[in-house]
Amino acid sequence: MKIAIDGPAAAGKTTLAKRLAEELGFLFVPTGAMYRAVAWAERNGIDWRRAKLEVREGGRIYLGGRDITDELANPEIDELSSKVAVDSEVRRRLVALQREIARGRDVVMEGRDIGTVVLPDAELKIFLWATPEERARRRLRERGGNFAEILEAIKRRDERDSSRTDSPLRPAEDAVIIDTTDKSPEEVLQVVLELVEERRGKDRR
Repeated sequence: MKIAIDGPAAAGKTTLAKRLAEELGFLFVPTGAMYRAVAWAERNGIDWRRAKLEVREGGRIYLGGRDITDELANPEIDELSSKVAVDSEVRRRLVALQREIARGRDVVMEGRDIGTVVLPDAELKIFLWATPEERARRRLRERGGNFAEILEAIKRRDERDSSRTDSPLRPAEDAVIIDTTDKSPEEVLQVVLELVEERRGKDRR
């Protein structure tokens, strides 16, 4: 079974996808971290096309055999990754790699264009949403910083993601849209687990 989870920055995608994959015993694939890995490589003068990019257990990101996951969560890499994500060569290569990872296995894949571009045949597509203010509060709790600056960065990111010509951020036509603004991660997880059971029930019929 393939589950696609999309949505804007800090809508709760990674939290949900990781918990869901753990509950179901699926591979968790954080595609945003793959774009951040490319940004990290470029900033560090590493040719990411030659270094092997892998997603391992728990969504850990490896580049050239090295676990770089913990080096990817910072505002500078966030900003750089949204710029590399509009590069059509980067997108083409990473989409091909993401499809290869998902082939023949159970995955929970999260990002911004999973249900529309990467896995259009996913059995369950979720699109998470929350207000920019709530998303900025979440980022502030996670990483600290200045609320006004975080909010501004999120709004800029939304604009860039929604207006790009290649794979803009939008829900797939058959996606279930969930507003997470007033929901806890646990509540969102329960809603999605029920949807998974519903889909599995349909498949058995």
